[in-house]
Amino acid sequence: MRNLDKYKGVIPAFYACYDKEGEVSPEGVQALTRYFVEKGVKGVYVNGSSGECIYQSVEDRKIILENVMKAAEGKLTVIAHVACNNTKDSMELAAHAESLGVDAIAAIPPIYFHLPEYAIAQYWNDISSAAPNTDFVIYNIPQLAGVALTQGLFAEMRKNPRVIGVKNSSMPVQDIQMFKQAAGEDYIIFNGPDEQFMSGRVIGAEGAIGGTYGAMPELFLKLDELVKAGDMETARELQYAVDAIIYKMCSAHGNMYAVIKAILKINEGLELGGVRRPLADLIESDMAIVEEAAEMIRDAKAKFVA
Repeated sequence: MRNLDKYKGVIPAFYACYDKEGEVSPEGVQALTRYFVEKGVKGVYVNGSSGECIYQSVEDRKIILENVMKAAEGKLTVIAHVACNNTKDSMELAAHAESLGVDAIAAIPPIYFHLPEYAIAQYWNDISSAAPNTDFVIYNIPQLAGVALTQGLFAEMRKNPRVIGVKNSSMPVQDIQMFKQAAGEDYIIFNGPDEQFMSGRVIGAEGAIGGTYGAMPELFLKLDELVKAGDMETARELQYAVDAIIYKMCSAHGNMYAVIKAILKINEGLELGGVRRPLADLIESDMAIVEEAAEMIRDAKAKFVA
């Protein structure tokens, strides 16, 4: 049985960090990495949806991962999402990630064309072959990718010894149970939707990767602690508080990640820039929402975190 302990816990999805010209900021990447080390999270998930990977070049993503690894200094589990919408670039990023010593690589399925499952499996296995000594995580996010991980495709992928589990971001929490039940203890299923962190953990997810964790890591660390302790009443209350914050952050004109970066500037003094077009940046009227969400996070920390 494999040792999967380094993946069990709260793993924030890493945010894209830009300078004033909208280019990747190595200094911002390193500052955000040190922030996560200081907060005590298990690891980081780099260059995924929250990292705006769809709108970045191969070189952008290499710079980001290099600076994460430099600042992490071995103190975080690092999972690098390497999927691009073609196999060649994905394999290049996979090989680069392995050369840096990441713990695992991950990939969504190819998007736009609806490929047959054997082609999706080939895509993932080709990527894995470029990092033959590195664990591989399947990223299931059907609402964005347009294709879902089926039990048959998951079974096919488990023939690859580097595959260790699934980052499951589909909304039905039952999917976590089904993947866990099919794979057994030798695989790890990560909860994806932040709004169902508690539900996912209870039904079988042993780790969790999420896009809003970075705005309030203390709250998710506490939620994980409460679930482990079996204090479901307090866990439910905290989950509801977290969800209210998420709904508030999603209510702005600007993209949620633009809101989160503005919150981190207020609450943590981090300068991470805006978001990359075509994602919508904040407008002036959004600042009231940003301020309210930032205050909600501070209030929740005061209430739930000792």
